[in-house]
Amino acid sequence: MGELILKTGREKSLLRRHPWVFAGAVQQARGPLGMGETSRICSARGDFLAWAAYSPQSQIVARVWSWEQSDEIGTAFFRQRLAAAINRRQGLWSGDALRLVHAESDGLPGLILDRYGDTLVMQCLSAGVERWREVLAEQALELSGAARLFERSDAEVRALEGLPIRIASIWGDEPPEPITIHENGLQFYVDVRRGHKTGFYLDQRCSRERVRALAAGREVLDCFCYTGAFTTNALVGAAVSVTAIDASAEALTLARQNLLLNALPLERVQFLEGDVFQLLRKFRDARRTFDMIILDPPKFAPTAAQAAKAARGYKDINLLAFKLLRPGGLLVTFSCSGGIDVALFQKIVAGAALDAGVEARILEHLCQSPDHPVALNFPEGAYLKGLVVQI
Repeated sequence: MGELILKTGREKSLLRRHPWVFAGAVQQARGPLGMGETSRICSARGDFLAWAAYSPQSQIVARVWSWEQSDEIGTAFFRQRLAAAINRRQGLWSGDALRLVHAESDGLPGLILDRYGDTLVMQCLSAGVERWREVLAEQALELSGAARLFERSDAEVRALEGLPIRIASIWGDEPPEPITIHENGLQFYVDVRRGHKTGFYLDQRCSRERVRALAAGREVLDCFCYTGAFTTNALVGAAVSVTAIDASAEALTLARQNLLLNALPLERVQFLEGDVFQLLRKFRDARRTFDMIILDPPKFAPTAAQAAKAARGYKDINLLAFKLLRPGGLLVTFSCSGGIDVALFQKIVAGAALDAGVEARILEHLCQSPDHPVALNFPEGAYLKGLVVQI
């Protein structure tokens, strides 16, 4: 077993139980240290700090499994962590789709485990999880009682870990195409093979329900609509009409199917395939307006290093949205970028309102659903932030 010795004074974050060790904090590496193998993390004085998974190709050179020196990192350890994560979610809500493991916030850095009916979808996003992939898959299946497990380890972050893309069935038969799930009394089709993330934006469950409650009597613009989950909820909430925009023809096809699945009228929805920024500018030039606009764009800033560039994109799109809102209209706007925190996002939206020449006030703050918890020692887990703003 290898050992990482930290530079003097660089143990402070670990003493606060933050689970990342950056390469620049390491003074010396000792012993055999293979990709994903468990290493002992010590202070410059030699004091034990944590057990962590080694990732030599990443700037995050180690991710902590445990701060307890007595722990043995192996099958029993991972079974206990998985069981605890699954048990924490018991009774949160009805439905058959939820996140069972949320990486660092559940003490399993780099592991995402989502459930869609009797199908588990796993993402291995770190060298440590890759090292224990088979053990984690076996234990997850046994503990969850699912019929099959499909892997979607195709996120860009794997390249930073020096890991290849992998999309494949791990256990059981192939997942249905598509899977049908139930959420907040509605049904949705999910494509776990080709869809975004693991197939569906489970983290927006509560925000979708909120949009349903606010949509009555409104003409709604749903930007980056993907497979139409916000659009579906807006119609169920008695929206007069919805204009739904996405760049993917395949996503829009599934969005139409989701409306039909819930017996909703297609004639109340206009689907537009194209670039959201360009279409919003066309709406502005045509003086088209709406009562509610939903902005749920993809990740503009994966890390803080891209925050400045991303901020310009967020400001541009929110500015355009403010110009398209009627008096009293609602902007439901989100950022899922880890490099943009809540305070910066609010500042960006405030700047957009100022440049648009509108007076606006925040009615609500929105965040990821409770099956995506945020460990207090890992604030980076709070990646999704949203605002309901009225002009």
